[in-house]
Amino acid sequence: MFLFLIVLSSAIALIVIGAVVDGTLYLLSTGVLLLVVAVLYLLVRSILRTRRGRPTTVGR
Repeated sequence: MFLFLIVLSSAIALIVIGAVVDGTLYLLSTGVLLLVVAVLYLLVRSILRTRRGRPTTVGR
């Protein structure tokens, strides 16, 4: 969870810096990519938790 917060905060910072400073489009795109990675991380983590938490009905 700590890694997620670091990635999310750095993504937001890069997006803000890229939007404020003219000519730093690469910072803006890097921030957006980091934001997408953070959201994908949460999605995969959520899917894995729901699969792990389901009881199996094998043998019934």
